[in-house]
Amino acid sequence: MNYEEAVEYLFSQLPMFHRIGAAAYKPDIGNISQLSAALGNPHLKFPVVHIAGSNGKGSTSHLTASVLMEAGYKVGLFTSPHLKDYRERIRVNGKKIDPSFVANFVEQSKESWKSIEPSFFEITTVLAFHYFAEQQVDIAIIEVGMGGRLDSTNIVQPVVTAITSISLDHTQFLGDTLELIAKEKAGIIKEKIPVVLGEIPTGARAEILAIAKNKNAPVTFSTSLLPPKSALEGSYQLFNERTSFGILLELQKINWKISEEQIQTGFSKVIENTHLMGRWQILSNEPLTVAEVAHNEEGITFLVEKIKTLSYKQLHIVIGMVNDKDHSQVLSLLPKEAEYYFVQADIPRALPKEELQAKALEFMLKGNCYVNVHSGLKAAHENSSTNHLVIVTGSIFTVAEILPEED
Repeated sequence: MNYEEAVEYLFSQLPMFHRIGAAAYKPDIGNISQLSAALGNPHLKFPVVHIAGSNGKGSTSHLTASVLMEAGYKVGLFTSPHLKDYRERIRVNGKKIDPSFVANFVEQSKESWKSIEPSFFEITTVLAFHYFAEQQVDIAIIEVGMGGRLDSTNIVQPVVTAITSISLDHTQFLGDTLELIAKEKAGIIKEKIPVVLGEIPTGARAEILAIAKNKNAPVTFSTSLLPPKSALEGSYQLFNERTSFGILLELQKINWKISEEQIQTGFSKVIENTHLMGRWQILSNEPLTVAEVAHNEEGITFLVEKIKTLSYKQLHIVIGMVNDKDHSQVLSLLPKEAEYYFVQADIPRALPKEELQAKALEFMLKGNCYVNVHSGLKAAHENSSTNHLVIVTGSIFTVAEILPEED
């Protein structure tokens, strides 16, 4: 079995939440515990920073990993979903997991999976743990997939945890209030392990603080911190910079050797070091074309605020969403004066473009449908001229289809 065959097996044989949605979600950690035990519990062989949150956990994870790399550590980074290549999810010092390691792992393990019936994410998580242990990383930055309490990553024993933000997302799984969602995210908090909090609404914060108190976990509020500016564009990145900075300060307290200069360099080289994509990523300048993976109320709020800081003659928004989000909340925030290009990513979970167009019209958002993301972007460019602004947004999968391949 080669790498391409292994990835095809993972995509086709295992239920994958990011493609099909609810049918792939497994709300317990029994499977991952069995899978990890069969490999000798690799997740216990390296220190972990565990990061949850509705928005910003990916950027925060990449920022933290970049700084630790600059500090001379061998750093594992596990994030999801991938944008272009499955191997993006699992990196060591910025380098994607070796294709042969993926192929050998699937070939040697797939028969044993039949009795467990794991999900795509469970297999990918245990693969990451196994790879990091084999690579003998000094530390791993582990991004939660969804929620926290019942997420597959929650078998780790972290040295620091963080919750970046709380907003209404995945409400059918995590609860339909900020307080309920906060309880699920706070499930990553461990006994006496420090937790760093990002920008958390008041009610949700109270829930998290109660759980932290019960776990005797010291809490750091990152909102008052003054981190260096990173290479990540978008005013909302300040919140992620603060959370990452808080994590790094907690690591310093437990004797990780990280200097102020290394933090500054790691923040400034985050894209170069970790290859983070899709966060206010400029694709071209004539017209200015930006990819932004914002996909829920909080993310779109920050996106709209960023747009307001720019000067342009006409705004064009290429948008595609998935079918299990709160579309009304997102659409109600988007600027009415923009020209819209409604598209549909090539995944089963995508919201049909005609449905999105009809929902958008209820909020006075007008535009045409296009057969795919590329044709929508092409039309936006054809309708643009000097001083126009083109945004591609609405879901990670919409953005992924138009991003360039990683070098």
